[in-house]
Amino acid sequence: MMKLPVIVGFGGINAAGRSSFHHAHNRLVYSALSSDKKATTLRSLAALTGVPVGQASDHENALLASTLIRQIQDDHFDTENIPWNKRITTQAIENHPLEFIAKAKHLPEQIPSNWRISDLGNKQVKVTIEGETNFLLPSMREATVRSAGMLPTGFDPAAAYQSRNHPRGIQMTVYGASDALQSMGIDWDKVRSKVAPDQISVYAGSGMGQLDSAGYGGMMMARLNGKKVSSKQCPFGFAEMPADFINAYLLGSVGNTGTSMGACASFLYNLRTAVSDIQTGKARVAIVGNSEAPILPEIMEGYSAMGALITDKELRELDGRLDSEAADHRRACRPFSSNQGFTIAESAQFIVLFDDALAIEMGASIHGAIGDVFVNADGYKKSIAAPGVGNYITVAKAMAAARSIVGDKAFKERSFFQAHGTSTPQNRVTESHIINEAAKHFGMDNYLVGAVKSYLGHSIGCAAGDQIISSLGIFDSGIFPGVNTIDHIADDVHHSHLNIPMQHVEVGEQGLDIGVINAKGFGGNNASATLIAPHIVNKMLDNRYSSSELLQHSLLNEGVREQAQGYDEKALSGDPQTIYKFDHGVCDENSVHFEGDTLSIDGFEQPVSLNVTSVYANLLDKSK
Repeated sequence: MMKLPVIVGFGGINAAGRSSFHHAHNRLVYSALSSDKKATTLRSLAALTGVPVGQASDHENALLASTLIRQIQDDHFDTENIPWNKRITTQAIENHPLEFIAKAKHLPEQIPSNWRISDLGNKQVKVTIEGETNFLLPSMREATVRSAGMLPTGFDPAAAYQSRNHPRGIQMTVYGASDALQSMGIDWDKVRSKVAPDQISVYAGSGMGQLDSAGYGGMMMARLNGKKVSSKQCPFGFAEMPADFINAYLLGSVGNTGTSMGACASFLYNLRTAVSDIQTGKARVAIVGNSEAPILPEIMEGYSAMGALITDKELRELDGRLDSEAADHRRACRPFSSNQGFTIAESAQFIVLFDDALAIEMGASIHGAIGDVFVNADGYKKSIAAPGVGNYITVAKAMAAARSIVGDKAFKERSFFQAHGTSTPQNRVTESHIINEAAKHFGMDNYLVGAVKSYLGHSIGCAAGDQIISSLGIFDSGIFPGVNTIDHIADDVHHSHLNIPMQHVEVGEQGLDIGVINAKGFGGNNASATLIAPHIVNKMLDNRYSSSELLQHSLLNEGVREQAQGYDEKALSGDPQTIYKFDHGVCDENSVHFEGDTLSIDGFEQPVSLNVTSVYANLLDKSK
């Protein structure tokens, strides 16, 4: 029987805070929480931002204001003074050539033909320019877009470990993946002892790569800014570097690895590969995630040139405010309502999957399961950025798969949809039509639809990770986040069969059985996944395992939950003990040993089986 990929750990960091133990989700639904959960949410934010944990409740307003979508802070960049180089063409006045003194080492390697150089001694020269010449002069400009979904103000992922000038996306990877691993409540060495080295998969990346000064951004701009390219900028920029770092510095894994690129659907592309590995037995453990750090002037200008990001001017116009008035940055993202563009965000989200047998054997906590992931392209397109028909296929198939798991009645009454919900005029029309038509086809009159980008912004390749983590929080809290940045549904939104709440919805404990996670990406990258609630997963496992096996799992799980809570308490106290093992247990050619049909590696208890038979082994008559 096919293995079931169950979620045994999850973690990360985004604009709502730390993801593990549902802290980030609880920030989204803060107003609907009990007083105890509110206090814990504030403790979590205080631990991240440097506020004394014991004084968290005294700083409630400041802690809440330091999260979610808000005006871009100076710790990212100064929106009033963004540096750039202004091109200027000069023309010398007749009989008055342009002259200046400079250090000889600052001269260009190729001297323009209309330059005359005079040596002044002391390593200085006089430059005389006749006629026309071009200069790039340092200048400043103001940002037109000033809203973003930033990590909590005061949180620095570089401070969590010896970051060694890593790009921000890699820093967030280390923190987020460490958070997910420790949330399991099972030591990683115990996991490694149970599975063969080649039965661990890591699929993680970045939709855009690392584009800040420590990565590709610094490499591409160095020479134009008169600087040198470093030896680290090129390798650090690769899109699969989050997976590489997890393997090399957190897990010591030699298993399956890589990343799948699907623009804003990248997280689900990685998830599909991991789910396939577990379903087919290629892997028993999979770590899936994405990390994106795109809050940079250059990236935002690129999206702005497409008309994709909402500007402050457009935001004021939506609210009927004067140019002299401040824009409501908190409500910059307004899915399915009057809107003008999406709001960019940073996030790193990771989930840990076990096959169901390993989860039972190790007493793992079960937070949910992934049923299916569907990916389809758009076909012929007029514009590479325009939506197409592929998302109709992925949504319809994911909904059909969800119905087949829980049954028609439960699907109609106890399911939900996490929309891509970017807050662009085009998305509000096209995605709502897809969801509405599919809901109509499946006989649903009030399909519950959410859009967490209204709180978090759009984290590009990590967007579906934000949606999944929030959905796990819904299963835990019984609170469905409403789209509370809007006060109406736009006239062109299709919602005759949908329920798009503007306030939080109390769905109750075990009130929802299954959800569909939707993601759409530039170029026609569409993906939809089914997410199964933990109480439904437990019912599925009841039918697969004996009462004695389930009892043993329950007994083991007591210790697992205790260890997981111990980690959470340390993190809530400001000590997350981020995993980062540099130069630890490094293997070389002397660490590999062949024996019979196995290959063993020092440091791994289980060997790699070489008893491999290709599926094409019988196509040849090898006796001839």
